[in-house]
Amino acid sequence: MLAFEGARLLDVTGPLEVFSAAARLGGRYEIHLCSPDGRAVTTASGTRLAVDAGMPESGAPPLDTVLVPGAEELTQGRFPPGLLDAVRTLAGRSRRVASVCAGAFALAGAGLLDGRRATTHWRHTATLAARHPTLSVDPDAIYVRDGHLFTSAGVSAGIDLALALVEADEGPGLAREVARDLVVFMQRPGGQSQFSVPARTPRPRHDALRALLDEIAAAPAADHSNTALAAKAGLSSRHLTRLFREHTGTTPAGYVEAVRLEAAQTLLANGESATATARRTGIGSDESLRRLFLRRLGVTPSAYRARFCTTTR
Repeated sequence: MLAFEGARLLDVTGPLEVFSAAARLGGRYEIHLCSPDGRAVTTASGTRLAVDAGMPESGAPPLDTVLVPGAEELTQGRFPPGLLDAVRTLAGRSRRVASVCAGAFALAGAGLLDGRRATTHWRHTATLAARHPTLSVDPDAIYVRDGHLFTSAGVSAGIDLALALVEADEGPGLAREVARDLVVFMQRPGGQSQFSVPARTPRPRHDALRALLDEIAAAPAADHSNTALAAKAGLSSRHLTRLFREHTGTTPAGYVEAVRLEAAQTLLANGESATATARRTGIGSDESLRRLFLRRLGVTPSAYRARFCTTTR
């Protein structure tokens, strides 16, 4: 693991916990935490991490896997001194290279992702694609493999990626034991689009629109057609659509659908049936619910319920 000043703590420790658990359960892993200059680093949370060493000396044994965590500064094109050179050096001595979250910006900045497929945190996928035009960015993937290069989505997705690497190395049995030990999913269903609607929507400055967003979140199953919403806000449908696009980045219908989907996920996770979920969220029928889940999350409602449900009805 290549740590550096400002790296996100869970980007570092999440994957290390996976490999540490795998080693404890019989996997053939030796874990080393290094930094570009061999000095301890302070993570974004303020936690100080001691490292084993700096860069490997010339002639040192080859490495198996290099992991590169992320940091907010990387998305802004600001790289700590020596980081890109360290990434290039370690990549040249390893069998595979993986990044967590915004660590993809370091791999791309080091020239490793030219012409490749990759992903990163959903908040930064557009920036990564714009900054590196030859790179094909998948905005919804939890992690992406392109040959010997692996990139993963935001923060906790580093755990998903590490489990996948353990499974490739040591088989699904050990990976399953590690997942069970850490109380995480062996393979998380769906992609990044399954996470949060209001949380990733900035609060609009427009009072009428802010009231509508609150109403949609409070009662997803109510009549939230363009006509009904425009009437409640005292606006024309065209003006309402312009406001939604300006403040939320989507149409009224798109926003309502996203909120209803999130509400459906919560109901299913709480043990509700697909039929009741479709009715209570305003999605309508079982078939409409199924189509929506497949289109937006890549899983069926029944599969989602089986993975996430924590109660018995």
